This record gives sequence, structure tokens and C-alpha cells, in this order.
Amino acid sequence: MAIDASKKEIVAALESIISIASKMGIVIEAFDPGNVRVRLPKEPNLNHIGMVYAGSLFSLGDFTGGVLFCSCFDLKKYYPILKEASIAYKRPASTDVTIEASMTPAEIEALKKAADGAGKADFSREFELKGADGGTCCIFRGSFQIRKI
Repeated sequence: MAIDASKKEIVAALESIISIASKMGIVIEAFDPGNVRVRLPKEPNLNHIGMVYAGSLFSLGDFTGGVLFCSCFDLKKYYPILKEASIAYKRPASTDVTIEASMTPAEIEALKKAADGAGKADFSREFELKGADGGTCCIFRGSFQIRKI
């Protein structure tokens, strides 16, 4: 899934706006309304024993939540906040790690309506972090909030 030319500018901005994510080499591989795929490369994210560093995996989950948000909402009207997050490490990651995340059109519209009415709305997401073999190495759970500007 290639990134549409009309979205390349926002993707480039997202990849560079959080400087640590850029230094970690995080790449947005797919960016469509309500559907994103984000990859964390193995290098330079290795720990002292040659596995992908736990903090990098957590950061991938957090960053992906923001990327998904940006694919769904007008950033001139709304912004995201991560309120709470947890990660369950299931097995060591020794390859690049990818997250595919989505939000349905109905979920997007319901959150817009709630944020327009109350100024903010909460939502949760769970992401599977998968290695190159497709196996799940971590589960990231985030409680996010959409806020109206």
C-alpha cells in the first residue's frame, strides 16, 4: 500500500515532528483515512542484548495512536492527547516491528460529534506490535482523548 501523493506532505511532517521518533527511524508506510501502518526498524533500536529496546516499542505504540488520529481528524479543528497507556511484552522483538491501526467511519463521526458538543471525547485503542514473521511481540493499550481547538 503506497502513500497517496496528496498525503506525502503530512506524512513527512508526522515523521519529523516528534524528533525522537525520527531518530528511532519510525516510518509511516500507509496513511489512509482511518487506516495506517507504522514501522519501527530494528536498527538503531537495539538494547544491550540485541533485542528491540522496550522503550522504542512503547514509543511506536504512542506514535501510531497519533498517526491514526491525524488520518481521521482535521488538525485545524482537533488535537489528540494520550491520557494513559500500557504495554504487554509477549515475546522478544528481534526484527523490524509494525503496527496496523484503524478506526471506522462511524467511530470517527461519533468522536467528532462528541468533541464538538463537549469540547473533548475519550476513546481507547489496542494495537498489536508484530515482528517481520507476523507474530505478535507486544500489545499496546492507549486511552486517548480528542480535544476541540
